[in-house]
Amino acid sequence: MRERLEFEGYSTEGADDAESAAGICSRIPFDVIITDNAKTVPDTDTPFIVISAEGSIESAVEAIRSGATDFLTKPIDMNRLLAALRRSIADESGDAEQHTECATRRTVTRTKRHPAHQSSIEPIVGASEEISHVRELIDKVAPSEARVLITGENGTGKELVARWLHAKSQRSSAPFVEVNCAAIPSELIESELFGHERGAFTSAVKQRKGKFEQADGGTLFMDEIGDMSLSAQAKVLRALQEHKISRVGSDRDIEVDVRVIAATNKNLPEEIAKGNFREDLYHRIGVIVIRVPPLRARRGDVPVLIDHFIGRICEEHHTPRKPIEAEAVEALSKMRWSGNIRELRNVIERLIILSGERITLNDIKMYC
Repeated sequence: MRERLEFEGYSTEGADDAESAAGICSRIPFDVIITDNAKTVPDTDTPFIVISAEGSIESAVEAIRSGATDFLTKPIDMNRLLAALRRSIADESGDAEQHTECATRRTVTRTKRHPAHQSSIEPIVGASEEISHVRELIDKVAPSEARVLITGENGTGKELVARWLHAKSQRSSAPFVEVNCAAIPSELIESELFGHERGAFTSAVKQRKGKFEQADGGTLFMDEIGDMSLSAQAKVLRALQEHKISRVGSDRDIEVDVRVIAATNKNLPEEIAKGNFREDLYHRIGVIVIRVPPLRARRGDVPVLIDHFIGRICEEHHTPRKPIEAEAVEALSKMRWSGNIRELRNVIERLIILSGERITLNDIKMYC
């Protein structure tokens, strides 16, 4: 894990116990702490991420209530960890109040800050008519203040579209804050979005700013908004209508200037008919709707994506670029790709690791 983080431009330090962790944190201004126990984070204002072998809802609730910016499970998915680090760094200015009590840690990570330049965002790869249309919509919509709803299956790249909308907007120098509405238990979503006051609930030992406040002046990306509870939907609707929020446990309104970009893999009109989603909120967030096509609808882009991922993954693994046979590319292009771009990337990484000097058709048959 440390080697991959350092390759990505992060510098790291480790601590094996409470005393050494506290000592390191007192000497070095870390940007993010990675821990396996939220209760053992040194008493600093540094954001922290919890990585646990126990993936229960109770563990996630305990970690988030303790102030963790993210909760990940083992075995570690490096792509998810890197995304969590980027979120924690982007949110740091608004999260300084969220951290808890003292003491131990196994791994402490300091991260370098990356400016929000367009060159730092993954490109939207492909030349098909479908993906070209998505890029055209981004160019037209990004400079406006219109709210955008991004729809599409899991793994199609909805978050990437949201990042480009922010990067090409007038708010590009302001925060881009993400919240995954499906990953946060319903009892915590309001605290996550709107923050809470000290004493608002049992484990609220400090005041905490929510995602709306953290994104003030910038963009709030609400991923999987279709999974949000109805009570939280009502509060989000008020925030969008009045540009005001109130923290859990407070009756004071706070003005916020936020552009909301939402995404979902659900059919929201169907969810409205079932009573699971508010129609008024749907019309608020869906001023512009961008539909990201599944990979099977843009098969002509598969060879280009394969070439792109081979280059990126070989670079990440510090290995020479591995060639791939034309027959192997053709076989990959015919696959169903139910997991879309995410699945393709994982398959390419698997082939790079398990194949010989080149990726062959036989490798496709063996490992796909």
